[in-house]
Amino acid sequence: MPRNRRPRPSKPSSATQAPSQLRIIGGRWRGRKVAFAPIEGLRPTGDRLRETLFNWLQFHLPAARCLDLFAGSGALGLEALSRGAAHVDFVELDGGAARTLREQLKLLQADEGEVHNCAAEVFTSQGGPAYDVVFVDPPFARDLWAATLNALVQSQRLGDGTLVYVESPRDTVIAAPEGWQLEKEKRAGQVSMRLYRV
Repeated sequence: MPRNRRPRPSKPSSATQAPSQLRIIGGRWRGRKVAFAPIEGLRPTGDRLRETLFNWLQFHLPAARCLDLFAGSGALGLEALSRGAAHVDFVELDGGAARTLREQLKLLQADEGEVHNCAAEVFTSQGGPAYDVVFVDPPFARDLWAATLNALVQSQRLGDGTLVYVESPRDTVIAAPEGWQLEKEKRAGQVSMRLYRV
């Protein structure tokens, strides 16, 4: 007599999937794993790229005010907080990703981080103090680099010497706004990393 077999559970939708995880690689939360929402197309900056980026920024982060403009998993902003940033504004359009990010900040007791569930262009149109470091890592498929960098210039939230990190596909041409100086550049796999000084 054949054994009764339980039916295999169907694959959960992105709305019910367990959160994915990433590891903070330096600072006070070094080695800590944090969750992020399993949103389609969400692509956290990998460990090796983050290591390179935060080596570039190591002398600029203590007490810095930062903006993680397309936060997603929050990998860049969380790493900045771990390494001594005074404040990070996380801007994320997807409600699930924003909610998960708020939960992770609460678990880390990171009062220095604030999540804004809105579009990047909405946030940059609002006034406020200038940032010391800005992370621009938009969804690669949407080609938002030129519009985002121009919106940052118009926002008047960039001070003299603000550092702007831009991540893009390897062969994407970035037209930096007038007066921006390319400080660092590296290609790793299919990704291009650029750090500008305003």
